[in-house]
Amino acid sequence: MTPLPSLFRARDLAFGAAVLLTCATSALAQQAPGGAPSATQVGVIEMTSAMVPYQVTLPGRAVAFEQTDIRPRVEGVIEEIVYTPGQPLEVGDLMYRIEAASYDAELAAAEASLAGAKASVQSAQATVDRYRKLDGVGVTRESVESAEVALMQAEADERAAEASLQTAQLNVDRTEIRAPIQGIPEVSEFSIGALVTANQSDALTTLTRMDPIYVDLTESSARLLQTRERIAEGQLMMGERLDVSLTLENGQSYDSKGALVSPGTLVSSTTGGVEFRMQFDNPDQLIMPGMFLRAQVTVGETEAVLVPQGATDRSATGDLTAFVAADGKAKQVTLISEGTYQNAWVVTDGIDEGDMLIVDGLRNLRAGADIETVAVTIDENGVVSDAATPAEAE
Repeated sequence: MTPLPSLFRARDLAFGAAVLLTCATSALAQQAPGGAPSATQVGVIEMTSAMVPYQVTLPGRAVAFEQTDIRPRVEGVIEEIVYTPGQPLEVGDLMYRIEAASYDAELAAAEASLAGAKASVQSAQATVDRYRKLDGVGVTRESVESAEVALMQAEADERAAEASLQTAQLNVDRTEIRAPIQGIPEVSEFSIGALVTANQSDALTTLTRMDPIYVDLTESSARLLQTRERIAEGQLMMGERLDVSLTLENGQSYDSKGALVSPGTLVSSTTGGVEFRMQFDNPDQLIMPGMFLRAQVTVGETEAVLVPQGATDRSATGDLTAFVAADGKAKQVTLISEGTYQNAWVVTDGIDEGDMLIVDGLRNLRAGADIETVAVTIDENGVVSDAATPAEAE
């Protein structure tokens, strides 16, 4: 009988020989005849240049189209709050009533004063008319001139009384506080019975108009200069107007397109950015003042090569890189991108028209590796499939 330790050693030797045989077989399988490593099969697409939209993504913040604080212009006690918070108001809609009894009394007194002033004018006018007829035959010239002066004084008193009446009427009107703009009011900061004063610092409420709405976009001054340089050199063709679309905070695309209201003229000393104000329709109030947004701005068109994003990578230094097929080798190139379009980088340097971009088989691919290319296609979602042969296409 063979001892047990000898059996174990024989089994271990057999296992080790099997492992070595498997590794050797695998190594031989990876070598072409003659001992050279086999080429890696990769899928490629041919690069073409085209005029593509030049787009930039900018941060933005929504700003109310109109917003005003509501303050009283006369002193008194709030008698009634007429509006409903959150319900839209039109220009002239009643919001507050202030107790008006004292102002009504002042108006009545002003009306009486005006009536008395008018009577004085009539009396003075009659005296002047009579004296002028008797001038030189019973009334001295001095008396005529005195009567004329009295008439002018009475007319001045009448105008003063009219001004007082107008002021009294304004005060009565101002006891009813009405919406100066169209918008949505907030909750009142004062309740019925509160005493308010004219032009006080604390607002009764705030009225905000959100349709349309402004969006302030910020662009760096450095990139703005680069864009202007490209326009001057003919590399970028400007469109008739800026095409601006928004993305909301939840990632939803906003349907309405924006229009430029005010181009930026100042560079922020703290951020180095330039602000542009855009206007958007906002009938459903999806955009609220203060909301942060992202804007996709199409400035114009530029001639570039579209490189699918899935075929690119970032180096340790942050450079955008890709692989192209050249003479049976994988060549790594560094790309210069001017933004994105759909699912592709807009590349202006680093790859040329006619280059074969590797889009499939990129896993563990290294620069200089032997490759065997296969023509493929890539759809708008980045899905790679074999290119159809002429027979299949028919």
